[in-house]
Amino acid sequence: MTGDATSTTDLDGTDGTDGTDGTSGTEQSGARSQRPTSEAFRRFVASGWGPRPEVDATPGDGPRRAVRRRERLSAQFPGDRLVVPAGGLQVRSNDTDHRFRPHTAFAYLTGLGGDTEPDCVLVLEPRDDGAGSGEGGGHDAVLYFRPRAGRDTEEFYADARYGELWVGVRPSLAEVAQVTGIEARHLDELHDAVAKDLGHLVVRVVRDADPSVTDALDTARHTADVDDEEARRLDDALADAVSAQRCVKDDWEVEQLREAVAATVRGFEDVARALPRAVGHARGERVVEGVFTARAREEGNGVGYDVIAAAGAHACTLHWIRNDGAVAADDLVLVDAGVEADSLYTADVTRTLPVSGRFSEPQRRVYQAVLDAADAAFAVVRPGATIRDVHAAAMGVLADRLADWGLLPVTAEESLDPERGGQHRRWMVHGTSHHLGLDVHDCARLRRETYQGQALEPGMVFTIEPGLYFRPDDLLVPEELRGIGVRIEDDVLVTADGYENLSAALPRDPDAVEAWLEAVRS
Repeated sequence: MTGDATSTTDLDGTDGTDGTDGTSGTEQSGARSQRPTSEAFRRFVASGWGPRPEVDATPGDGPRRAVRRRERLSAQFPGDRLVVPAGGLQVRSNDTDHRFRPHTAFAYLTGLGGDTEPDCVLVLEPRDDGAGSGEGGGHDAVLYFRPRAGRDTEEFYADARYGELWVGVRPSLAEVAQVTGIEARHLDELHDAVAKDLGHLVVRVVRDADPSVTDALDTARHTADVDDEEARRLDDALADAVSAQRCVKDDWEVEQLREAVAATVRGFEDVARALPRAVGHARGERVVEGVFTARAREEGNGVGYDVIAAAGAHACTLHWIRNDGAVAADDLVLVDAGVEADSLYTADVTRTLPVSGRFSEPQRRVYQAVLDAADAAFAVVRPGATIRDVHAAAMGVLADRLADWGLLPVTAEESLDPERGGQHRRWMVHGTSHHLGLDVHDCARLRRETYQGQALEPGMVFTIEPGLYFRPDDLLVPEELRGIGVRIEDDVLVTADGYENLSAALPRDPDAVEAWLEAVRS
């Protein structure tokens, strides 16, 4: 990384150090800056530039699809001003930021993905007549945006967060409007636009998207004597509505998920080829993580969540993302990973692989139980069923198998009793399914009863991921099973007459897994 990157624009003739640059040692944020500050430099750096390359401002499928999404949201909140921020940059350490990803609600309602510019805010402004037609139904969409600065400004060369010499060329307002099909205005106009008529007009904001926007709106609400508790209730209703709207995917969204899954399959093939190298590495789990992450960056926006690369007993820690362990030749390695497409739709797939290429008898026994549970869950997927039904089918198989192995202190039926049982859940405490889309755990703001009990519809996409996890210190299981963790996870599309397993290209049957490993490595 360039040595004097800093987001501080210390351009008052000082250079942030105490000494010959004529600066004060109190300007610590710029203490290591060595940027030139003379007037001669300012004039020179602003001169001699040719035209910028033309930006492809053709609206893509994402922005075109977002029009209908905004219309649907508009219809739920007639007459209200709706504020949906993209979010700002998040500091990683000191003056360096994490790679930017827009808030999911913003991405969904604009169709913008990838590293869309930070600080944008979408506002759905109600029309005066409360009716209207076309874009947004009863609302006009406006995108508040920080456009690129001129080459004669300090920002051009001195601002490490936004300056063109530091982060590249940002689009102009006209280009943003052309790409999105949304009217674009300067971000400086946002505060007045959002605070206008507060007290007479209901204003809702997606609260967790950008704290600075939410705090500013809350301050304006306080000035306008808007009740804090009521404001939060209104905000929650907006976030809940956007979350619920994402439950059913259209054809384009399904295609994005197919692409993410296909890239994920290729990532698992990379992992299979890398396992021999992982065995010889002190941090073999990071070899696994690294090859998958490379595939995700090569083919998409990156990973949809931190890769779980859990070898041996680490697989019994459900969200093992430290990935700093060794990989032994006789281990199982549980890999839970998904490529996030440039559109930000993500896959979420888990396979548990024998590093040697062959399952041992105890490993195969546990693996087969989990596979049977997954197959039972698949068997109930159809329109009208619920995620609760899917979970119950998987739990029935696991409870039976655990009872057969003599691990339960009660019968399988007693363990499955929701009021007095649950003993089988000691070895699988997580749920069997979650919605999948722009978020790996999509639509998560739905109420628990709705999430688990709503009827499945064609176009819904969710996971099926049962598991069994026998920790090495669990004295209630036979020694030969201790330290074995198995999860099998697939991405499932509900169709008109049943389902499609989007991740079926990755084998699941233990014999097929062994044959696949041999073929991929040959």
